[in-house]
Amino acid sequence: MANEHVLVVGAGQMGAGIAQVALTAGLRVTLVDVAKDAVDKGAGRIRSGLGKLRDKGKLDEGAERAALGRLTTATSARDVRDVDVAIEAATENEELKKRIFQDLDAVVRPGGVLATNTSSIPITRIAAATKRPDAVIGMHFMNPVPVMQLVELIRGAATSDATFDRTRSLSQAMGKTAYALMEGLGTAEDIDTAMKLGTNQPMGPLQLADFIGLDTVLFIAEVMHRGLGDPKYRPCPLLRQYVDAGWLGKKTGRGFHVYEK
Repeated sequence: MANEHVLVVGAGQMGAGIAQVALTAGLRVTLVDVAKDAVDKGAGRIRSGLGKLRDKGKLDEGAERAALGRLTTATSARDVRDVDVAIEAATENEELKKRIFQDLDAVVRPGGVLATNTSSIPITRIAAATKRPDAVIGMHFMNPVPVMQLVELIRGAATSDATFDRTRSLSQAMGKTAYALMEGLGTAEDIDTAMKLGTNQPMGPLQLADFIGLDTVLFIAEVMHRGLGDPKYRPCPLLRQYVDAGWLGKKTGRGFHVYEK
């Protein structure tokens, strides 16, 4: 991953944050936005962020200068060359993103990655705007990017294993913990770790339920369901199944997690 060229499209808070962590990981970065004022403001955010790291002793002056030396800016993705990975962090507008990805399709090297930081638009629809949907993946960073350790990787229907593996390696090189969103495959550890890293909570929701006691959690859910009449409070069938099995959490040695007695 060293010395790879990352193109970040969108110089707002998210894009500048993504560019900063890529720079501190030793990558070359081009930050792009349609307006020069926006690009300059984004570059200023990066300089400020690196300065704060230096002031906290997390980055020495030499590393700060080297990181800034790896940063370039542009006002059009089509003007950028030799791109290994593109990460789009523009406004959450599907048509805009599709136009951006058509541009990225033209500038990212064969075998490269076209990633989007979207939090809501289906990856498959964005990928359909390109000639290589297998290279398109969701790379959803948490905000603020330099602080939050979690990044969510989301496959589209055509995302290849090679694209996924390369994006995960890039995430790890940038100091992030990567999780794949694929319904039914997340473990209790995955869910709790994602919540802790993504929301800065000291304990994940399933671990907390284990500490409270799953029988107590079930009782609370039943009371709320009866009292409020809202189906969103209906106890999860899996929770009821665990209680029926006597898996009540930490006090019995097993709940969503397994504990040593």
